[in-house]
Amino acid sequence: QLQLVESGGGLVQPGGSLRLSCAASGFTLDYYAIGWFRQAPGKEREGVVCISSSGGSTAYADSVKGRFTISRDNAKNTVYLQMNSLKPEDTAVYYCAKDTRPFRQCPREETDFGSWGQGTQVTVSS
Repeated sequence: QLQLVESGGGLVQPGGSLRLSCAASGFTLDYYAIGWFRQAPGKEREGVVCISSSGGSTAYADSVKGRFTISRDNAKNTVYLQMNSLKPEDTAVYYCAKDTRPFRQCPREETDFGSWGQGTQVTVSS
């Protein structure tokens, strides 16, 4: 059964760090680009960052550039999101999703992603 499961969220003070994990099962992770998205209360879901199937290219939202880093460990079937210098505006439910097609660079459209995880809550507050 194809599945993505996020973990690692929590409550952190402004300026702190968290590392999110996206564990994949039921498919070959290294065939697919993986994206992280987030949805804050009352707001639409937005793309945060994506990593290509090869891991050779990434695409970051301007709001997280220089603070967040995506990586993948295909041997562990896991994609990570290291979040540093967190801000209150980073508070959201974070989701990971896989490209609907294999062996691509990061898709531009959210509709090109599927198999969404259940999400993990990140709260940045003092």
